[in-house]
Amino acid sequence: MATAAEDSGFDSIWVGDHLLYRGDGLHERGPWEAWTLLAGLAAVTSRVQLGPLVACAGFHPPGVAAKMAATVDEISGGRLVFGVGAGWNEAEFSAFGIPFDHRISRFEEWFEIVGTLLAGERATLDGTYWKVEDVVLLPTPSRRIPMMIGSNGERALGIALPHVDSWNTWYDDYGNSPEGFSALNARITEAAERAGRSPDEIDRSACVLVAMDGATNDRPYDKACPPVAGTPEVIADHIRALAAAGADEVIVVANPITESSVRYLTQVVEAVHS
Repeated sequence: MATAAEDSGFDSIWVGDHLLYRGDGLHERGPWEAWTLLAGLAAVTSRVQLGPLVACAGFHPPGVAAKMAATVDEISGGRLVFGVGAGWNEAEFSAFGIPFDHRISRFEEWFEIVGTLLAGERATLDGTYWKVEDVVLLPTPSRRIPMMIGSNGERALGIALPHVDSWNTWYDDYGNSPEGFSALNARITEAAERAGRSPDEIDRSACVLVAMDGATNDRPYDKACPPVAGTPEVIADHIRALAAAGADEVIVVANPITESSVRYLTQVVEAVHS
């Protein structure tokens, strides 16, 4: 699927950082571990950007997470976008024995350490949840790795927006519609201003759910948030509308996620650029 996406003209490939899904009427399932998979994708692709959508701060200590990001960026030749967030799926936290309490407070300390290390500096923090002493990334990362925040929460945005390069939202957070994205995007602009950041410095990224032939129940949707479906031109029109609503990037979440879906979407990529 990754090589098909690169051949088809996509600009980036994203991997969800989750360990397990269960409950809410879904059959139990889980993806491959995100960072291991990203390293593999970095080795077999040459052009596309790669990133976790988004890395869960609770899954790895901050120094280790920064080390993993620097390693994948090196393998890819400088193609990583480090998407980050606090996590939300309590079932996987509990199943794997990861603390779920005080997620945003934990994220705040984690983000400070990671940001310091990726800026090429040494980090020391005696925090409530994370403690590091004179930690440094060696080998030194060959570049400053861009970061993206995947959250719409006020506290998380306040922590990350002063520092990140981009912001991403999942499709059901804005109703999978250009109008919904425009309204949410305006909130992010206001949050950036409150954080003392010029809104123009933060790229806006929107996930969009697209239903293909053979769509499965693995990715159910609310009737108020229907997937985009139809011809390649219909899907391309929706992407253009998201761009008009302020999206600098659109990440297609295809159902089903298969190689045939990716190759079909080649027609959408061509239509968007035509």
